[in-house]
Amino acid sequence: MSCKGIKNQEKSIFAKTFFVGIICLKDVRVYAHHGCLKEEELVGSSYLVQLSVTANLNQSCESDDLDHTVDYVSLNTIIAEEMAIRAKLLEVVAKRINDRVLNQHSLVSAVTVAVAKMNPPIGGDVKMVEVSLTTVR
Repeated sequence: MSCKGIKNQEKSIFAKTFFVGIICLKDVRVYAHHGCLKEEELVGSSYLVQLSVTANLNQSCESDDLDHTVDYVSLNTIIAEEMAIRAKLLEVVAKRINDRVLNQHSLVSAVTVAVAKMNPPIGGDVKMVEVSLTTVR
């Protein structure tokens, strides 16, 4: 194939513009009862959740229609509902959030969630511990 053939092929491959976007929910505050200690189950503690989704935003960029994008209200609801289900490990909560985002939003190609427990009971002056998990479709 000549260079001229490659150039024409490139034009056809890149003729359409794609909008891959990132939608983020930052510092979602939640009170929950996660942890291995009995006290954590009974008393609970504060958490901060960060959620980032990579999604195909082609249609929504053109249509200005909520039905064509990833609704961040839905993402916030997923966080709240999954954080309300007790788990011993933050990894389990993070995986549940990622799984639900991918199951409920077909436009999402990747999701990253970070779940941070504020002032964890680990015998030191620690502001937070955080587990971050990325899942790619």
